[in-house]
Amino acid sequence: MGNRLHSLLAAFALTAATLGHVEPASASRLKELADVEGFRENPLVGYGIVVGLQGTGDNSSDIATRQSLSRLMNHLGVQVEADQIKAKNVAAVIVTGTLPAFSKPGAKIDVTVSSMGSAKSLQGGTLIATPMKASNAKTYAVAQGSLSLGGFAVSGKSGSGTTKNHPTVGKIPSGGVLELAAPGTMPKEKVVLLLREADFTTATRTAKAINARMGLQLAKVRDAGTVEVKISPTWTKRVSALVATLESVEVTPDAPARIVINERTGTVVVGSHVTISEVAIAHGGITVRVNEKKVVSQPDAGVIGGGSGDTKVVPETEVEVEEGEGELHLIEGAANVGDVAAALNSLGVKPRDLAAIFQALQAAGALRAEIKFL
Repeated sequence: MGNRLHSLLAAFALTAATLGHVEPASASRLKELADVEGFRENPLVGYGIVVGLQGTGDNSSDIATRQSLSRLMNHLGVQVEADQIKAKNVAAVIVTGTLPAFSKPGAKIDVTVSSMGSAKSLQGGTLIATPMKASNAKTYAVAQGSLSLGGFAVSGKSGSGTTKNHPTVGKIPSGGVLELAAPGTMPKEKVVLLLREADFTTATRTAKAINARMGLQLAKVRDAGTVEVKISPTWTKRVSALVATLESVEVTPDAPARIVINERTGTVVVGSHVTISEVAIAHGGITVRVNEKKVVSQPDAGVIGGGSGDTKVVPETEVEVEEGEGELHLIEGAANVGDVAAALNSLGVKPRDLAAIFQALQAAGALRAEIKFL
């Protein structure tokens, strides 16, 4: 674990040193930075039945599966009561998908099928026609087809077996057919842009870039996450072309000073705007090693004729404590990410120690950045 963290720190320092003088963030298309209000996807969900499984379906005791299969068969003209069904080749599933904006009836969407019962695997199964509804309870699509799994589950009669990935979740490419058009209308008076990351600086730059591109003062900032663009008479009958033009406008987003730390993997990412003012740091850790082993205890083993007591296995514990040096180091003000890496590298710290150091620097007012833990 220590070697891996040390390698991560070395890679982090090498990357930061390569950056050296950090260049300003490059411009991005507005299409990658914002969404148009009203142009959104909608989640769809449905409850269905998967058949054709090879004995890997729900248990016969799952009442929901038996009732669903009974209703399906009754709908098809076969009168069967739920308590008469003992099939193990059937599984109750939840079917999910996404309704794209402005999609029309007849279009096809991908769907995901997930087991909701005791099924061991959906491999080889076929989803029976399943209505998929949106949050307004309207049916927008019907899904059906053979499942494609990225895994499998195999077991023997003795109970041993092997499993790869998630055999209880599968996909049906183009398995859903739309029955209703997606809700949504084209804007008539103004186009509202919703920034994916709210920021006043980015919103202001967006409005300026749009006005410069259009040659008119059409865009204005409503708040940190919203920019409104007025539809001028020139674009009244060409709103689609206006939206396409807005999507191609290039804007340089303002990146916040942020440090992202994942303590589980030892990953530390420092943003380009992170700076550290002059500060003195003392860093010294205490390492505790606990080693436990089993020894045999045989009372009076050396006495002729034997001794009293029973032979036992008892634990023997060894504890070692090492305290590292905690010298006080002076770190000069760091102007960019390369300087930050060099300054912290001089302390010889590891990624798992950086979290505590960054928090202490922030508490001391020496670190100008937001710390985010994953």
